[in-house]
Amino acid sequence: MKHFLFLTLIMLLCTCSPQSGKVSREQINAEEAAGNFTKATQLINLYISENNLPADSVYDLNLRKEVMRRIRLDFSKDKPAIEEYIRKYYPDVNDEMLSRWENSKMLEYKIIDGKKCYFNRTASNLFLINNEAKAKKAAVDKSAEDIPSLLHARLPEIVNSIVNPLSKSGKTQAPPVKMSVKFEVTLKPDAVPDGETVRCWLPYPREDNRRQSNVKLLSVNDSNYIISPAQYAHSSIYMEKIAKKDEPLKFAIEFSYQYAPEWFNLQGKTIQPYDTQSDLYKTYTAERPPHIVFTDSIKAISKRIVGDETNPYLKLKKIYEWINDNFPWAGAREYSTIKNIPKYVLDIRHGDCGQVTLLFMTLARYNGIPTRWQSGFMMQPGNLNMHDWCEYYIENAGWIPLDQSFGTQSYTDNPDIKYFYTNGIDGYRWTVNSDFSQPFFPNKIYPRSDNVDFQRGELEWRGGNIYYDQWKYNYEVSYE
Repeated sequence: MKHFLFLTLIMLLCTCSPQSGKVSREQINAEEAAGNFTKATQLINLYISENNLPADSVYDLNLRKEVMRRIRLDFSKDKPAIEEYIRKYYPDVNDEMLSRWENSKMLEYKIIDGKKCYFNRTASNLFLINNEAKAKKAAVDKSAEDIPSLLHARLPEIVNSIVNPLSKSGKTQAPPVKMSVKFEVTLKPDAVPDGETVRCWLPYPREDNRRQSNVKLLSVNDSNYIISPAQYAHSSIYMEKIAKKDEPLKFAIEFSYQYAPEWFNLQGKTIQPYDTQSDLYKTYTAERPPHIVFTDSIKAISKRIVGDETNPYLKLKKIYEWINDNFPWAGAREYSTIKNIPKYVLDIRHGDCGQVTLLFMTLARYNGIPTRWQSGFMMQPGNLNMHDWCEYYIENAGWIPLDQSFGTQSYTDNPDIKYFYTNGIDGYRWTVNSDFSQPFFPNKIYPRSDNVDFQRGELEWRGGNIYYDQWKYNYEVSYE
């Protein structure tokens, strides 16, 4: 019996020991799933060194290590840091309160290498997604809820401009907003070795978007640049620069363009049936793994929301309202660290603009409504930020903009304004992308910093991708 136990122990040691050269993918998967990132990274390195793997497999395994590193960056707060922020509004914060918020997914954390690590923005997010905490913060800060007064005034102007009885043309656009933008990315000193070439892609206005026009490049801080062809979904300006020791490296552009607000009055309109055999319909109602997948959860939720409704606009309106009512906006993790974004939103019960947009698109496509991604920036004076939205297709109207995260306008009872963003868009936009997770021009060699969207820019050198912790972006907007 002792002999048998001794042999069993030897076999286990041979299986698990790094010296055995028998590390399996199952071991790697188990350690990564358990949050043992240091052990998982070591096992990946060993697995690569001891197996003659094809280049694609090595690439994928190295990407797994990088994703774990990015998760560490996103989840870098400890309990004292979270308590310090919350204590400003809850002086008596205690473990029971933290546990309650954690269990309801309002305080997001991961166990990494045996330690509880909180998402960097989870403390501030608590005061966006929890109504009680939100009210308490407003009382302590003595601040009222932010009101986008500019849009409160602009949306009726847009609608009135389009439905003006003097116009018989059936137009859908209002007069455009004219803007100029200075955009720059600055790489930290010595982020790459002296003399190395840094490749950079900066966002640039699309010239194939019917709402965005008169695009003019005003300046570039390098005479050698490439503007991506129109067929590329991520519109960019590409440049290369040489890094110098102890100096930051800056990539900068300036451009102008105009953006026309648009609104389609679909209330009460007769909508023709879709041509379900068309390429357009098949393409834009299809699944797009990993983020647009018709899971059992999506199917069950869809049945509950949509029911027996057959009108495409009323279907999407039901989906839009359900997401609006149940998933408040909150600061997001990096998209590259999330395996399926709609599933993540359903689990965490909140999301940022791109996350709720992908949830909307998935539910809409499952219900036979063609949808496609758009993104770039919202450009309201005093409220500049990266932003994502989408378009859906109506057979007798074409592609129509929809902004899920702008939600229903609860300050008004006018249905045209209340539901404006289900069939319209304001003019304070900068559209960069017409799809997500698509190739760059020129092609990017290493894994992207954001493998879904493209807004801040992308950088790499011959040693690999240069992630966000090594550089910053900034932009300024002026209005004509």
